[in-house]
Amino acid sequence: MQKAEQILQAVQKMGEKRIPLTRVYRSLFSEDLFLAAYDKIARNRGALTVGTENDTADGMSRERIQRIIEKLRNERFNFRPARRIQIPKKSGGTRPLGIPNFTDKLVQEVLRMVLEAYYEPRFRDSSHGFRPGRGCHTALASLHQKFKGAAWFIEGDIRGCFDNIDHEVLMAILARDIQDGRMLNLLRMGLEAGYLENWQYNRTYSGTPQGGILSPLLANIYLHELDAYIEEVLIPQYTRGKKRADNPEYSNLAYAIKCARKAGNEKRVQELELQRRKLPSQDVHDPNFRRLKYIRYADDFILSFIGTKSEAEEIKAAISAFLKEKLHLEMSASKTLITHSRTEHARFLGYDISVYHADDKISPRSGTLTKTRSVNGCVRLGIPYGKVDELARRYMRGEKPIHEAGLLAFSDAQIIDVYQQRFRGVAEYYKFATDRNALRKLKYIMEVSLTKTLANKFKSTVGRMYQNYGGKRTVQEYTYKVLVVEVPTKNGTRYIYWGGIPLKVIKTGTEVLDDNNGRRNVTFSSRTDLVQRLQANECEICGSQENCEVHHVRKLADLKDRWRGRKEKPAWVTTMIAMQRKTLVVCAKCHVAIHTGKPLPTRNT
Repeated sequence: MQKAEQILQAVQKMGEKRIPLTRVYRSLFSEDLFLAAYDKIARNRGALTVGTENDTADGMSRERIQRIIEKLRNERFNFRPARRIQIPKKSGGTRPLGIPNFTDKLVQEVLRMVLEAYYEPRFRDSSHGFRPGRGCHTALASLHQKFKGAAWFIEGDIRGCFDNIDHEVLMAILARDIQDGRMLNLLRMGLEAGYLENWQYNRTYSGTPQGGILSPLLANIYLHELDAYIEEVLIPQYTRGKKRADNPEYSNLAYAIKCARKAGNEKRVQELELQRRKLPSQDVHDPNFRRLKYIRYADDFILSFIGTKSEAEEIKAAISAFLKEKLHLEMSASKTLITHSRTEHARFLGYDISVYHADDKISPRSGTLTKTRSVNGCVRLGIPYGKVDELARRYMRGEKPIHEAGLLAFSDAQIIDVYQQRFRGVAEYYKFATDRNALRKLKYIMEVSLTKTLANKFKSTVGRMYQNYGGKRTVQEYTYKVLVVEVPTKNGTRYIYWGGIPLKVIKTGTEVLDDNNGRRNVTFSSRTDLVQRLQANECEICGSQENCEVHHVRKLADLKDRWRGRKEKPAWVTTMIAMQRKTLVVCAKCHVAIHTGKPLPTRNT
């Protein structure tokens, strides 16, 4: 049996060399590939969420995997309809979310691993969404570097992109690279599986299933056509000239300054330098100089352009026409804007994007004593106006912060930890924002809300909460006033803090937030604990080696809370808590006993 790493490395090499995939369907017969896929998705929150059938990660076994492989081998595997629910959007309305059965998720993950290994080397550097090692922060860091000196920003948003992907166009794109009819047929069946909403079956005529594991990758494959069009057609068309022409007026003043300095007239030198500082050193309207840059994250994209607004309008129209004619997608008119970079703000990935223009910001050029305008043309990443107030509104009633009633049943440590994690998430996301310090207002409001919540829980006062929980914490050589609670554990005391999060601006590219939650690239990964335990085929309760499968729980913390304070815990609970695992490999008899609450057999000696 081929190892997962060997299969994916071979597929990856074919992708790097642009060799079409042939007979790739056979790779789906690898048990090791399915075990690697199971290992990736078994710990997800949705692993125990029921789709349209009672099919979850609970009870996973090597026999179950073999049954799936046998169906694939005989081409009898069919994707089942997903269960669709509606989830609210921040902007109002709802968004459909599909919940597939776990077996379908597992097959989708195997397909995703194979297709990602093949397509990842072929994707463009301008694409950052749903890719390993990339995310919002890599897109912003790239934008900060590439968009310097931009005159215009062209914001792009595709209306209902995931819902409107044309199946025929997508299959044609895949067929260029995958010359295996069985693989293409399986992918088509996944696209056309349909969904159940309110137990009513609906067919899917377009789009990739929202919530499907494979959907983000298929969307990237689809929108790769847009990346290629912009980078191979539009960028060469709207890029010319090695550098801008010099500004004659600036050059004349430079000569006058040189003459005045030679004559020893320092007063005149200062006057001329002030005049020159108000002028650009190069011709900003040079018709022989154009630059177009592009970055995409999922279905949101942004371009920077050095040129005229009429040309920016042409670029926008060309992109819109390409999307409509080639990909059968439409641009959102309300979200596709052309923004002047120095006087307005473009919006991308929750940041306000603009270009600095400050003639009075002077600093020495690196390695010299010559002073220059140091920020002109640099990209500014900022927190959108009103965003802090929007985030703070959750903790306010009228003009005052208020306690959060939904947390009163939690322990003091849990309450503090919830507030800390919420604020840390915002602070970490806006770590590149020039005005990150504006989050101090949010921190103050959240801290008042936190102390009021604790005071309400213990029927006390805010002042007493500061006395009880006040402390200090040193982070990056700075000491902060914090709220802290001590939690005793087996390994010693654990400290839960509120505060102590620096709000200094982080240089783009130095620290990156990975959107994939640390998702490992299986091509170079080693076997993990869960798969090793499953392959050992031994019940961790009774020691039996017959019909072993995996018992799952959603959260280990829930298990601890459920059995806290009870003198006698079942053996399976004691074992899971001791192992600090959400999974337990058990035989079929023990698994039934766990779910029915019957006594477990003793371990064979």
